[in-house]
Amino acid sequence: MKIRQRYVCSECGGVSPSWRGQCPRCGKWNTLSPQAVAPAAGHGGVPAGLDVRPASLAAHPDEGGAAAPTGLADLDRMLGGGLAPGGAILLGGEPGIGKSTLLLQLAGRLAASGRTPVYFSGEESLTQLKSRAARLGCLHEGLLAVSSTDASAAVSLLSGSTPPDLVIVDSVQTMHSPAAEGACGSVGQVRAVSSELVEAAKRSGTALILVGHVTKDGQIAGPKIMEHMVDTVLYLEGERRHVFRILRVLKNRFGPTDELLVFEMREKGLAVVPDPSTFFLGERDAGLSGSAVVMAVEGQRPLAVEVQALAAHSYLGIPRRTALGVDQGRLHLLLAVLEKRLGVRLGQFDIYAKLGGGLSMRDPGLDLGLAAAVLSSFHDRPLPPGAVFWGEVDLGGRIRPVSGHGMRLKQAKRLGYGPLFFSSPGKGDQGLSDLSAFRDALFG
Repeated sequence: MKIRQRYVCSECGGVSPSWRGQCPRCGKWNTLSPQAVAPAAGHGGVPAGLDVRPASLAAHPDEGGAAAPTGLADLDRMLGGGLAPGGAILLGGEPGIGKSTLLLQLAGRLAASGRTPVYFSGEESLTQLKSRAARLGCLHEGLLAVSSTDASAAVSLLSGSTPPDLVIVDSVQTMHSPAAEGACGSVGQVRAVSSELVEAAKRSGTALILVGHVTKDGQIAGPKIMEHMVDTVLYLEGERRHVFRILRVLKNRFGPTDELLVFEMREKGLAVVPDPSTFFLGERDAGLSGSAVVMAVEGQRPLAVEVQALAAHSYLGIPRRTALGVDQGRLHLLLAVLEKRLGVRLGQFDIYAKLGGGLSMRDPGLDLGLAAAVLSSFHDRPLPPGAVFWGEVDLGGRIRPVSGHGMRLKQAKRLGYGPLFFSSPGKGDQGLSDLSAFRDALFG
């Protein structure tokens, strides 16, 4: 019988019966790859002996077993109590960012607490794993490991008579399943491997953590259906040349979303930063122009971050506009508003902007601090010592309130900042209304 082919998009998982240059579902180019389709058995209809009966949810027994703590209280809070039995977690991040280090430390903590974790590695040998575990100080007799790229071996481990408490698969792109065609890491293979592992974990009640590679755009590689199959999606990010890492929650069926956890890379691995409120300020010099402190919010955490800007005379026909850690489109918009509403002539200046510490954020509350840093560098006048900013700037030059105002205000006062520059969301707040008043308050 002839084997049919279909074409699956690597970005959105959309299916097309024939090859196209552009995916008909998400519109991305050159993302369709062939996938073999096994011929259907029989001639349709309901298979013999199949009896499907709806069940009452109220009468269905509850799942036994509570979430197992990981040994890190902050990570437990982030996951909604710990590792849920049968829960599947997908951890993504750039190469070398610390995914394997974090998971090996987690497995070592679980082994030290008397539970049974298994680190299933398709990228490293057992010798390499032992060397790294010894360097991190998490080598323990109860820490089990397997070095293989066969997904069937991981499935049989989950389906055994005594399944472990946790299975870590590092990484799903290196595993191969005989149920699908293609090389490791292809769309069909990633889909088949993820489906088999998640189903086996839910049947056995074992917590499962899958490690996923990322694309050059920063998205988790593979079909989007992989993110829908798991219960929690985590993302580890940061600049490899800096010491901090940020673990974000993008999806969570057991706990809060939009949460984050800050780690510091040390000689013995990743350590949780207990109070990251001022961690990203570093050795900031408040006497320099072009430096502003913004009370930003990431998830449910208010963080004091440094926004830096540099306005320098340009010798190019088209001045440079460079942004690191902030959205470059937002920088262009803000510069246009400053020139239109305040008359600041920036057409002959190169503008550079970045967040201190290599941080990357998209908080709208950064607008006011970025505007303050640009004005400070343009006039070459430092901002008031202890000043902190937050607020969104619209196209009319008005300063709008942002979410989490009370949280930002409370944290700024707790850290002893002042004066405070923000837009007033309520009648009782003393805030700013537009950029003209803002500039007058800064420079008189």
